[in-house]
Amino acid sequence: MPEMLDLSPAADRMADVLENIDDAHLDRPTPCDGMPVRVLVGHVLGLSLAFEAAARKDLGFADSTPSPGTDALPTDWQALGRERLDALRRAWRDPAAWSGPTRAGGLDLPGHIAGLVALDELVVHGWDLAVATGRSYACTPFEIAACTAFAESITDEQRDAGGLFGPAVPVADRASDLDRLIALTGRDPAWSPDGS
Repeated sequence: MPEMLDLSPAADRMADVLENIDDAHLDRPTPCDGMPVRVLVGHVLGLSLAFEAAARKDLGFADSTPSPGTDALPTDWQALGRERLDALRRAWRDPAAWSGPTRAGGLDLPGHIAGLVALDELVVHGWDLAVATGRSYACTPFEIAACTAFAESITDEQRDAGGLFGPAVPVADRASDLDRLIALTGRDPAWSPDGS
């Protein structure tokens, strides 16, 4: 039986990040090139649905890729975000979600890898949205360790091909574990929306 990871802290944190975003934040840049806050929020709404379906082995939904979203968000996007994140969390509490094959974003994945990708998406995009909107951000050590191991498994060829992560960014020896994780995903841990 593959190890089950608890997605609840990351899902709750993401819901809190979403609830602290207001209209004034929506056009701000994020660490994701070309994706302002509103587009990244749309992506989070989509990936929440996609990875909930992956946990339930709902392969009919599997070929819908969690797209970056569009400029248009539903008027109730914050409440919708919490609802979808709650459903995502509940779906990954089922041991069956972590075993056997599934599909997400058009890719065939073992269940335990899909769960790890879901966790990584929540943790890293939570950081993206928090720093874009001037919020502090902290994760549990187990989340950082799991996501770091996943990011370290991505080859340079995969990074160069423009997949999930870009080339890793160098960090100081004294960098925090969270900063090391963020750098492994191709983001600058010192990024800020004003470029300072």
